[in-house]
Parts: sequence; C-alpha cells; structure tokens
Amino acid sequence: MRMRGLGRRLAAGVLALALGGGVAMAQAPAEKPQYGGTLEVGTMFYTLSALSWDPHDWNWKLNHDTGQFYEQLIVGDLDKSVRKGGKYPFTIDAFLPPGAQRGELAEKWELVQNPLSVVFTLRKGVMFPAKQGVMAERELTAEDVVFSFNRLRSSPKNISTYYDFVDRVEARDKHTVVYYFKEYNAEWDYRLAWGFYSVVTPKEVVDAGANNWRNVNGTGPFMLTDFVQGNSNTYTKNPIYWDKEMIGGQAYKIPFVDKVIYRTIKDEATMNAALRTAKVDMLESISVRHAPELKKSAPHLKWAKRLSVLGSFVALRTDTKPFDDVRVRRALNMAINKKEIIAAHYVGEAELHAYPMHPDWSGYFDPLDKLPPATQEMYVYDPKKAKKLLAEAGYPNGFSFKMQYCSCSPDDTELAPYLVAYLEQVGVKVELQPMEYAAFLSAMTTKKHAAGYLMRSSHTNPTTSLRKSFYSGQTWNPALYSDPKFDARMDEAYRTADEEKRMEILRELTAEIVAQAPYIWLPTPYTYAAWWPWVKNYGGELNVGSLRPGPIYARIWIDQEMKKKMGY
Repeated sequence: MRMRGLGRRLAAGVLALALGGGVAMAQAPAEKPQYGGTLEVGTMFYTLSALSWDPHDWNWKLNHDTGQFYEQLIVGDLDKSVRKGGKYPFTIDAFLPPGAQRGELAEKWELVQNPLSVVFTLRKGVMFPAKQGVMAERELTAEDVVFSFNRLRSSPKNISTYYDFVDRVEARDKHTVVYYFKEYNAEWDYRLAWGFYSVVTPKEVVDAGANNWRNVNGTGPFMLTDFVQGNSNTYTKNPIYWDKEMIGGQAYKIPFVDKVIYRTIKDEATMNAALRTAKVDMLESISVRHAPELKKSAPHLKWAKRLSVLGSFVALRTDTKPFDDVRVRRALNMAINKKEIIAAHYVGEAELHAYPMHPDWSGYFDPLDKLPPATQEMYVYDPKKAKKLLAEAGYPNGFSFKMQYCSCSPDDTELAPYLVAYLEQVGVKVELQPMEYAAFLSAMTTKKHAAGYLMRSSHTNPTTSLRKSFYSGQTWNPALYSDPKFDARMDEAYRTADEEKRMEILRELTAEIVAQAPYIWLPTPYTYAAWWPWVKNYGGELNVGSLRPGPIYARIWIDQEMKKKMGY
C-alpha cells in the first residue's frame, strides 16, 4: 500500500531519506560551496555506454550523455526542488509541469493565439566555447535553434507525428525564435523545449561530424573531454558557462567540480562494491534487494528511495497469433502471480499498478480500486480462469512462444524465470532469448522482435506514456497495438488545452488499455539512490528535463576535507 501525504513522499524519495546517515532536511542552513575535485557517478543507466552523440539519431539516451554540454530552451527549476523547500522531487524522467520549469537558453516564452505560435526570447551572452578544429568561441543565436529543430525534423529516424503540429520555425531576430503551429498540441513545451529531442547543436559540430565525441560542443556547464566505450564518459568544467547557483542569498558561478565522470559497469555487484569502497561518490540506481547489505556495510551513506520511473512489462505482439486475441493476452496476465513477485522478487517493495501512469501524477492516475472490474482483473492471480480463456480462444493445451529480454538488466535477468514458471502452469511454454542491448533495441525499433518482449520503458509524462506505447505506428510500441478509436482519443487529448478535461480522457484511456492487455503488466519496483556525505547540494534529484542530469551535477560540490577525514 502506498503511504499518503508526507509519509508517502518520504518513502518515494521526494525528501532525501538519509537512512543510516541522518535526514537531509529541506531549508537546512546553507554551507559555503567549494570548488574543485571530481564527481564520480554511477548513473541510473550505469550498465549502458552512450549509444549516440548525434541528436539526428533520435536515440532515447542522448540527453543523459549529452545534457552536460547540449542545452535546451527550458529546464527544471531546481530552486523549486523539495530539498530547497519546494514541491518537485525531480526524479521523474521526463515530466516538468509548468510550475517546475525555468528558462535555460530561453529567458522567457509566450504562447500566442493569433497566429497560433510560441515565441522564445533567448538569453544574451550565452557562449559556445572554442573547440579546436571545430569552431571558435561565439554567442548562441536564434539561428542555432532554427538549425537544430529543422535538422531534427529532417531525420529519417524521427518519431512519426512528433512534430506534425508545427508549421515552421523562424528566427525573428538574433535572440527571438518563433514556432508557428498548425494546431494546438498539449505537449508543445515538451516536444520543442525540454524533451528528448530538443537540444541545440551548432552547425559547426554537424559539419565536423556530430557523432564523433571529439567534435561535440555546446553551451552547457561541462565539455566532453574523454570517452571510453564500456568504461567511462569524462566531462570537464566549461570555464565560460553562463549560469549561477544561489546559496545563502549569494550567487556562485557553476559548475563547482572540475570534472564529472560516468562509470560504466555491467555487473550490479561490482557497481555496488564501487559505491561501498567510494570508487564512485554516488550511485543513482540500487535494487531494493541489495540496499540492506549496503546500509550495513557503508553506514555513512545517505539514501533516497523512489518509485521507479521505468515500467516493467512483457509486450505481446498483437499482430502475431495467438496474441491478436485479447482473451489470450488477458489469460497470460491472470497466469502471473504478481503479488507473489512483489513479495519474493522485490522483497515487498513494489507497486502492483503503477504503469503506464505514474502514481505521482496527481489527477492523471487512478488507483487500482478506482478502476473498472475488467481492468482490476489484470492484477488478480487466477490460473483457473486463465486456462478457461485459453480454451475459449482455441488453445486448450496452451502454446509456446519466444520471449526476448536484455542481458544488460540484472532485474529482468532474475525476473524472467519467474514468468516462465508461472506460464508453464497454464500450459504456455516460453523460450527465453537474452540479448545484448544494441541488438535488443534494434529488434524492437525495426519491428523484428519476438512475440514476447520483456522490457522496461519510461513513464515519460502523462500523454507520452500512452502515445508512444499504444498509438498506431509509433517507434516505442513493442506490442504493435493498433486501434483507430484509441488513436482518435489520443489525438483529442493532445488538442485539449483544458488540463482537467485532458486528465479525464487519459484516465479513461489508461483503464481501457490495461484491460486490453497488450502487455503482461508487471509490478513497478521501488529503487534507491545513495551518495557519500561529502557530496553536497544534492538530495537524490535525477532529471531536470528528459533524462537530463547535467544541471544537477553542475550544482554539486565535493567537501574535500570531509572526504579526506573519512579516509578517502
């Protein structure tokens, strides 16, 4: 059961719950920041190296690796974080409500009704640093924003319909950019200003080769200075970065640290050991199964707990028999004892129903007991009814299918055998196919994946969570689900400016899609972040855009004296 009010927020890691190390309270007395040192990070994707450096590739992980140097028009306002007395945890991967936003490259913006458009006024004096062999130091202009958008839009890898609402983008003058709309889209700010595909890349980088890490260059707080595939990303302070951090009423130039290093380690136990021995200063993703041991062996660590921003499921290809029959899909959901998985696999720390809508999205999320009976049934373990439905669908003796999963996911590797065992009890035999991540991702994006596809996918935000997963023809629709009525309702949601009405549409669509069972819906686990106490000005925040932690790292400093006193 999810805790309510302050207790629930504490459990979800909205406050930095520092188990074993005291509680990091909001509005704590300000410490004077220190400059220098290196921040070593095990990120929430520590098993994966960068997949691309070029926004034109439309790769989901790009912001996570390039967000230290490529900036966007809008960013999350960390001054409104819970740690600073605000209401935003900044742990959701890609959801910035209007109250959580501030300008990054844009100083201000305005949605105009006639003609329907959004006008961004850029900050003056934001500079690209010099990059030898690529570009001279120069100021960011509106033409850079126009160039970046048009290049993204021209990519053959772009997501179908993503920019269809935009007629054109123009530079009105050196510091003013105007996007003209064909129609209103409720996601205009996400898609244009702080989403997965809205970074600003200078033309000089593209001309030099944008997917060569040695060429990349942006206006952000760090510069990429080294990359070793499968080992590390190294980011060095940008000495001419424009932004500042207010601490104790005083403005400080950032970033504080000289370097940020991402460590890539494919083995979960090895990364946990790296945190325990302070080889990394912070680790953003720790399984609930391994947290107790770490708390005992490294009692000085500070902790934050959150509900995962990645939903877990088995996508069932609805274009393939027998999964074109909703009775079969519903049967497989009833065959899985999801409460037992929570108890045995997640040691009781997971939510039964927390995807595709995230429980923290107030107004968009309906708890399980508020959903229709046909929807609630997808979480009830009933192997007898599962067998009955399979027989009605023409499979009294069951069937067999292949299920692919990524060997890069320690959790899925351990979870998959549970699913095989449950399904075997109703006569369904599963052949597991572990895959390396590149092949796993390619199979899904090219629609060549198996009939069963065990994966985790971002909650993203309330509209995208449904659109990307279940709208016809979308890249991230592994079930290949297609229903014209569903598509029409999603289109209606995007055209609806009234948020209350949009919430109602999305709640109804969520209940409908869960009952249609294009996925075997699996529990959403809690997960932990932990960091050593010398990591300052931090409280477990993860993202200030779409999988973009760079501005968070830029505001962290290392208490060098404390680190030395603790023997590190």
